[in-house]
Amino acid sequence: MRCARRLSLSERPLDWRREPQTRRGRRSEAKRSLTLVGTGSRRARVLPISRSTHSDSSAGKGRVATVSSSSSSSYTTTVTTTIPPHMRDRSAARPLNWPPRSPPRNLAAQPPKRKAPTLIASMLFLRQCGRLARLGLLRTPRFQSLQDLASPLSVCASGLRSRRSSGSDSGRHRSEPHGHEHTFSWKHLLAGLLAGSGAVLSYGLYQNQAEKAATPVESKGGSPSLPVYTQEEVAKHCSLAEGVWVTYKGGVYDITEFVALHPGGEKILLAAGGALEPFWALYAVHNQGHVLEILSEYKVGELSPEEREQADSATDPYADDPPRHPALRVNSQKPFNAEPPSEILTDTYITPSAFFFKRNHLPVPRVDPGTYRLEIQGLPKGPVSLSLADLKSNFPKHTVTATLQCAGNRRLEMNQVKQVKGLNWGIAAISNATWAGARLRDVLLEAGYKPGSKFQHVQFEGLDHDVTGTTYGASIPIRKAMSEEGDVLLAYEMNGEELPRDHGYPVRVVVPGTVGARNVKWLAKIVVSEEESSSHWQQNDYKGFSPGTDWDTVDYKSAPAIQELPVQSAITQPAQGSTVSCSKGELTVKGYAWSGGGREVIRVDVSLDGGKTWNVATLGGAEEGQEAATSPPPGRAWAWKLWELTVPLPAETQELEIVCKAVDNSYNVQPDTMAPVWNLRGVLSNAWHRVKVTVRKD
Repeated sequence: MRCARRLSLSERPLDWRREPQTRRGRRSEAKRSLTLVGTGSRRARVLPISRSTHSDSSAGKGRVATVSSSSSSSYTTTVTTTIPPHMRDRSAARPLNWPPRSPPRNLAAQPPKRKAPTLIASMLFLRQCGRLARLGLLRTPRFQSLQDLASPLSVCASGLRSRRSSGSDSGRHRSEPHGHEHTFSWKHLLAGLLAGSGAVLSYGLYQNQAEKAATPVESKGGSPSLPVYTQEEVAKHCSLAEGVWVTYKGGVYDITEFVALHPGGEKILLAAGGALEPFWALYAVHNQGHVLEILSEYKVGELSPEEREQADSATDPYADDPPRHPALRVNSQKPFNAEPPSEILTDTYITPSAFFFKRNHLPVPRVDPGTYRLEIQGLPKGPVSLSLADLKSNFPKHTVTATLQCAGNRRLEMNQVKQVKGLNWGIAAISNATWAGARLRDVLLEAGYKPGSKFQHVQFEGLDHDVTGTTYGASIPIRKAMSEEGDVLLAYEMNGEELPRDHGYPVRVVVPGTVGARNVKWLAKIVVSEEESSSHWQQNDYKGFSPGTDWDTVDYKSAPAIQELPVQSAITQPAQGSTVSCSKGELTVKGYAWSGGGREVIRVDVSLDGGKTWNVATLGGAEEGQEAATSPPPGRAWAWKLWELTVPLPAETQELEIVCKAVDNSYNVQPDTMAPVWNLRGVLSNAWHRVKVTVRKD
């Protein structure tokens, strides 16, 4: 028999210790063992000890270390390090900590001076204690009793059982005399447990200290633990030459060395000499523990108490957002994104402005209608500037009833298949309203557009912007913008009133039949161009990809920007998980249906048994009590259809799976499941909508 331990190149040298001899002299071969202590990063393979010297140092196979005891019966232990062929000629020059660690994550770039010696030491100790426990507890009668112990001992025991099992399979104990078992080493188990607890506590303490360092430090006895600075002194450090200082929650930080590591590049210099809060409020990704931990490494002082209070009340870019109805279901506060409760979504054909879903990417701007100007650029006649009064008085007013839907509507259901990136919208990121304003076609013709020109796109820019001044932007094809049947509006009214601030006051673009992302609010500029908008939201968002595409392989240039949306429907009543009464012997199901591109929904099928049998719902295209409108002209069905179905309840049914699917006039139909249309951004979610309800026996 022999003892061999294969180590990777990344492992550090081991300290080998022979167990002491017993009073009776040399212990039997079955009793001989080695205790290994080290900081290797992989599990050791331990075999029984051999009386013969083992050498496997042939060229190219590895390095061999030999350790001999001083007893008359010497034992030689061989440590073999396997060297990959491509490294054999240079392995000797590798440092002991090769290969190097992976670079830090992009959002958590770490400055060179950042260290955590206590955490590192604890985690290395924990790793070794796992090995000690595996070596100490082999095949002993006491080991069997661990199976009956409660957690946390059961956790250790599970690992040891697998260790014993692998040893038994290899037959390493077959040569041992019966009745001679390895001695149980409780100290190894205890060391593992204590080290594990210590490492967890150590990490928690380290994380807590890092987060505390990123918040104002309350001095004791009136004497601050760090120097106190005024805002005027901080403001002097506003460049790389003078040093870059910022404040956060009353603390002062010198981030000069971090500027080069910042994932957002030199945009961080916009905050130089001032507060971080207004910038971080726009980008919620900063409000994470690891970001605060990085910031804590650069703390150099505190603001004076008076200026700390002013810093705490620093201007929040979202502080001037308008009030919203409390019934809305909020998906994010900053920026504000919310949808109405699904049970009231289809109560009315026209969605009240207060309940119309809110989709904002940036803070809501406050615009003075008296000074508002709409700039039009790119046309041969040169730039044109229009006031709100010009739009209202110089162009005919047109009214269009159109449904807007967010590209992420029903993303919640995609998340149930596999996690996606984006707001967790339910079924109500869709609403219907009556819009009024000037037609975009009329405005562009007046500004000098000539049919047949080389232009291919119309770009829009909003007045909402981030701290760098970057505005929200999007574009649509010129054929949609200039089509007489396209009905694209520069809207200044919604449901018979001036636009609410959340919906684009004083002017927004309404592009019927097109994804909500192209309906730019707070419109500031129109550019007629041969190119699409270069905006992030046009080029690197709101695009669909294969279910097999992930964030490592996605190429946004390979997919077109979403314009028209696919056919859609959903059940609004009854709600998912609700209970319905069987007293009336029938059930009423309600919902909405809509298709992009002006395609009219011609049928909605509803099933109460998960899709085995189907019924056709009744479609409605007007407010209750009003005469149903005639079918719109082909290609101009901009508004949704509300549908309803009343059917007898199946006898002796305790649970129903209600399903709906819509069909448009091009005979496009929704897919039956979500998996085939899954994509990493969770857009274009339009599979059959399913609702499960319980039937109550009255």
